[in-house]
Amino acid sequence: LSSGKISQTPKFFIVGFPGLQPKYYSLMAAFLLCIYIAVITGNSLIVVLFVIERSLQKPMYIIILSLSDIGFCTVALPKVISRYWFNDGYIGFYVCLFQRQLIHYFGTLNSLIMMIMALDRYLAICYPLRYPVLMTNRTMRLLIGFSWVTAMIAPTISLMQTMKLPFCGPNTIIHCFCDSLSMNQLACADATLTNLISYAVAMFVLLVPLSFIIFSYLSILVSVLRIANTQGRMKAFSTCATQLTIIAIYYVPRFVMNSSQKIALVMFYSLLPPVVNPFIYCIRIKEIRQFFIKWCVHRNRIVSRSLTISK
Repeated sequence: LSSGKISQTPKFFIVGFPGLQPKYYSLMAAFLLCIYIAVITGNSLIVVLFVIERSLQKPMYIIILSLSDIGFCTVALPKVISRYWFNDGYIGFYVCLFQRQLIHYFGTLNSLIMMIMALDRYLAICYPLRYPVLMTNRTMRLLIGFSWVTAMIAPTISLMQTMKLPFCGPNTIIHCFCDSLSMNQLACADATLTNLISYAVAMFVLLVPLSFIIFSYLSILVSVLRIANTQGRMKAFSTCATQLTIIAIYYVPRFVMNSSQKIALVMFYSLLPPVVNPFIYCIRIKEIRQFFIKWCVHRNRIVSRSLTISK
């Protein structure tokens, strides 16, 4: 920031959920902490499984989604938990900017990973003979690495616009974390252009991947309907079920609720995917199911042997 644009507001205050009675603060903090623990535990387990089990390492986008979900919740939740548990809602100006950058970064990264998921299924079903050549592990690593880097571009454009604004007055952020709209509303100057740029960037990040996703799955649908064998159709649909479920959980709530600025709804569609994705992986991905079945069988054998020896 230039010397003329440095914020005269040294700290912002995170309100969280407006209207929440103080007597429910501890309950809300405990609830959010449980969500955070569930996200970290579930997604960390997926990451560990993908690292130690070679058969799971083919769909690399799964591990990236898990890491992204861990990153998002680690950036978004600890401060609002602290606000309700310890009444510590203050956050430094530059810390707020950093949080806002990472919040939008992980959201952008998720959109790009969803697009890679759709590309993977599109090539696998529409070009099955060329798929092993087109979608190699090296290609997947390049796509994922490209996503990690380019996901920073859109949030940076929005951030640079916000950094041009002076902040010298109100310091209350009516949200559970710092984001573009909440910060821009506190500027001491007209933020209409900044809000417009931020909105355009957000829609670009959301709609461009979604457009490709819709195109790819429509193409998949056409290809599958051409399969004469009913069993072949079902198998093709089954291979897309996991990705479609994850994509739907990510995109549908955003379009249903995006017109609403209610904090509870925003938090719902932000935290729903990180919470439920690990369960979807365990239910829908065959290799993960088999790993857990083997683990349970092995565990039962150990317990049985221990009981036999003790007798």
